[in-house]
Amino acid sequence: MSVQSNTKATIMKKSLSSGWPIILGIVLIALTMRSPLTSVGPLVGSIRESLGLSNTAAGLLTTLPLLAFSLLSPFTPILARRFGVERMMLYALVLLMAGIAIRSLGATVPLMAGTVVLGLAIAVCNVLIPSLVKRDFSHNVGLMTGVYSVSMNLFGAIASGVSIPLAHNLGFGWTGALGIWGAFALVATLFWFPHARASHASVRATTSGVSARRSLWRSPLAWMITLFMGMQSLIFYVLIAWLPEIMTSRGLSENSAGWMLSLFQIAALPVSFIVPIVAGRMKNQRLLVIIMTILLFVSLGGLYFGGNAFISLWTILLGIGGGCAFSLAMIFLSLRTQDAHDAASLSGMSQSVGYLLAATGPTLFGLFHDITASWNLPLLLLLVVTALLFISGLSASKNHTI
Repeated sequence: MSVQSNTKATIMKKSLSSGWPIILGIVLIALTMRSPLTSVGPLVGSIRESLGLSNTAAGLLTTLPLLAFSLLSPFTPILARRFGVERMMLYALVLLMAGIAIRSLGATVPLMAGTVVLGLAIAVCNVLIPSLVKRDFSHNVGLMTGVYSVSMNLFGAIASGVSIPLAHNLGFGWTGALGIWGAFALVATLFWFPHARASHASVRATTSGVSARRSLWRSPLAWMITLFMGMQSLIFYVLIAWLPEIMTSRGLSENSAGWMLSLFQIAALPVSFIVPIVAGRMKNQRLLVIIMTILLFVSLGGLYFGGNAFISLWTILLGIGGGCAFSLAMIFLSLRTQDAHDAASLSGMSQSVGYLLAATGPTLFGLFHDITASWNLPLLLLLVVTALLFISGLSASKNHTI
C-alpha cells in the first residue's frame, strides 16, 4: 500500500514538474476567457447611451457570447480531433483577438458582430481546457481545475473593476476599455504558438465517435451535469450583465458599482481554487452543493429584502456561492468521466445546452426590468434558478461516472 502511494505521488510530481509549459499556457489562456465578457457590465450604461440601445438590446452583449458557446461547443471536440487540441486553441486565440478588435470599432453592428466572434473563440477554450487537464494531469485534476478557475475569475474581476477608470479617468472611452483586453489575448497567442506548432499529432482529447456522443445524450447523469452547468452560468452572466445596474439603482455611483462587480468576482477566487481540490478528494460533493445553495439563497435574499447597509456582505456571499457553483461545474466534467474522450464529449454537451439555457438570462432579465421598472422580479427569478441548481447539483454530485 505504501509502495502504491509513493508511486502515485511520484507520478503526480512528475506530471506537474514536466508539464509547466502547458500549465503556464493554460493559465495565460484562462486569463483571456472572462475579461472580454466581464468588462462589459460596468460599461453597459455608457454603451447604451452612446449607441441608443434599450436594456433588452444591451442584454444581448452578454447573451450573444452564450449563444456562440452553445452553437460551437458540440462541434469543438470533432474539430479538435481533426486538427489537434493545441492547434484548435491557437486558432481560438487568434479569433479572440479579431473579435475584440471588431467589437471596439464603436458602432452597433461591429459591437454585436465582434461579440459573437469572441464568443465563438472562448467556446473552443471552454470545451477543450477541461479535456486537456484530464489528458495531461489526470492525477492532479482538482489542483489544475483550481488553477485555471482562479485564473479566469481573477482577470474577470480585474476587468470589471478597471473598466470605468479606463473609460472615464484615463480617457479610453468604452471602445478602448473593451479593446485593451486584446493585448492579453496577443500575449497568450505568442506563448501558445510554439507549443501548437510543435504538436504534430492530432491529439484525440475528444469524443471517441458518434456512438459515444449518442450515449451521453441518453445519460441522466450527463443531463443533470448539463442542467447544473446551465443554471450556474445563467446566474453568473445575469449578474455580470446587470449587477452594476442593480447597484446604481440602489444609489451607488457608476464607479462604485463597477468595483462591487469586482468584489463579487474577487470573493469567488479562494473557493475557485480550494473547492476543486476538496471536491476531488470527496466521495461525493453533496455537502458542497448544500453549502453553495445556502450561500446563494442568503445573498440573493439579502439583495432583495435588504437595504444598502449590508450590500457588500451580500455581494461577497454571492461571489463565494457563485464561485463554488462554477468550480463544481468544472470539476464534474472530470470526476464524472473516465477519460479525456468522455470529458471533451461531456464538456461539449453540457456547455452547448447549458449555455443555451444561460443565454436566455441577461436579455430576459433586462426585459423584465424594462416591463416592471424594478429589479425585484429578476432577483426572485434568480432564487428559482438557485433551487433548480440545488436539485441538479444533488444528482450531479453522486459518486458515479458516465
